[in-house]
Amino acid sequence: MATIQWFPGHMSKARRQVQENLKFVDFVTVLVDARLPLSSQNPMLNKIVGDKPKLLILNKVDLADPLLIKEWQTYFENQDLKTLLINAKDQSTVKKVTEAAKSLMADKLERLKKKGINKETLRTMIIGIPNAGKSTLMNRLAGKKIAVVGNKPGVTKGQQWLKSNKDLEILDTPGILWPKFEDQLVGLKLALTGAIKDNLLPMDEVTIFGLNYFKENYPERLKDRFKGLDLEQEVPEMIMDLTQKLGFRDDYDRFYNLFVKEVRDGKLGRYTLDKVSDSNGNH
Repeated sequence: MATIQWFPGHMSKARRQVQENLKFVDFVTVLVDARLPLSSQNPMLNKIVGDKPKLLILNKVDLADPLLIKEWQTYFENQDLKTLLINAKDQSTVKKVTEAAKSLMADKLERLKKKGINKETLRTMIIGIPNAGKSTLMNRLAGKKIAVVGNKPGVTKGQQWLKSNKDLEILDTPGILWPKFEDQLVGLKLALTGAIKDNLLPMDEVTIFGLNYFKENYPERLKDRFKGLDLEQEVPEMIMDLTQKLGFRDDYDRFYNLFVKEVRDGKLGRYTLDKVSDSNGNH
């Protein structure tokens, strides 16, 4: 399997943006996909952010496996990482994020108060890989559709602050943060959830990975969706059978696209591709 090349230019640009903007914010919000709590994080982030307080938001909880989400929340909080579970499309998001921010910064606000400084508004920037739901979250927090900035070079020369409410302001940064990509398995997970462009990995490999994962972890879902499926089969045979049964003849690409789309759309139910048991504490 070919190694996927993220552009090094992207990395250094994103790192520079984060470093430059750290001084403007009270804390950093790290947004990840709840289906990929570890794989959708940037392992270099901790070094960049340093001692700055961090709020970890697991978004898309409506698509993720409820049991595994709880395990991950416990895992992160055991590492003193303030963790919040949300579906950014929900109305309650603003309140949840604001309360989590106040809780995260409570000690600092208390210290300031003792010095006679009453700090009303907390400032943050949101960092996340593509498709983690950053735009949805920004729009929800700002209470309006925000124009997409950063498609053209030099669009965000001046810092743009989006006011959520009197308690929270978000620095609008176009910085894309990169996932860890030396690990091929991470690549497959990101591809299956749609976090990276479909042309970066062959769809057959993504489908084989997805079918194997569901066969091992959510076999009933496969049986419910594909009637008469023999779970004892090896995945390549499964693909040949299902392609025939669905009337696609020998058009395997058609099956790959259908399967991946259905996984992404939640047609095979809620799932999480990262397990705490696989993390080996390497966070």
